[in-house]
Amino acid sequence: MLQKHVEHKSNLYQNAPMPYMQRLTWDGIAMHAGNVPGYPASHGCIRLPMEFAKLLFGVTRVGLTVVITDDEQLPQVAPPPTVLRQNPNLKASAVSAEGTFWQPERAPSGPVSIVVSTADKRLLVLRNGVEIGSAPVAINGEVDGTSVFLLRAIDPAGFHWLRVPLEGEAAGANAEEHAQLSLAEDFRRSLASIVTPGTTVLVTPDTLRSGNAGQQMTVISGEN
Repeated sequence: MLQKHVEHKSNLYQNAPMPYMQRLTWDGIAMHAGNVPGYPASHGCIRLPMEFAKLLFGVTRVGLTVVITDDEQLPQVAPPPTVLRQNPNLKASAVSAEGTFWQPERAPSGPVSIVVSTADKRLLVLRNGVEIGSAPVAINGEVDGTSVFLLRAIDPAGFHWLRVPLEGEAAGANAEEHAQLSLAEDFRRSLASIVTPGTTVLVTPDTLRSGNAGQQMTVISGEN
């Protein structure tokens, strides 16, 4: 989520009112209160009933990851994503530290989002929408789909994750589990130290780089 305004008017569609606006992209897609007729009627935004939009606005924060899917499947209890699990079989030299950076001070607080591109073999860490870390990822196997995980809670028993099924997934499917994704152990420990309830992990076969063939995913973009 990129921006929030209680009273917002569209700069693309004749100053149309967008109460409790929560921006998802800089090119005009947002969640906001409005008429919900039961069929597609927006220019691309996600309209919500007024009272629900107000309640949702009160519990979200800028930097939060929003997942949109056509399916009605509910999140399922899942083991931790493989990139966050300790791997005792991983040799220290198996994952290069080249190109790694870790600067959590760039955003001391806020929602944490972790994006893994298997096309780039790289992990990106965002906190409050600011990039605070990046590292190479070792991949054993193939990842042919996208997986999304949400950290529900942390208690003495450990970390409790949910997996969010995406459009077109078969029941029980988990693309991320088809392969083992591993980080250098020092980076994994640093990463584990900042995850909090609400942290999201997205594993995608798409590239995060611009100018490449195939589908491009925009993770960070400036306002136009």
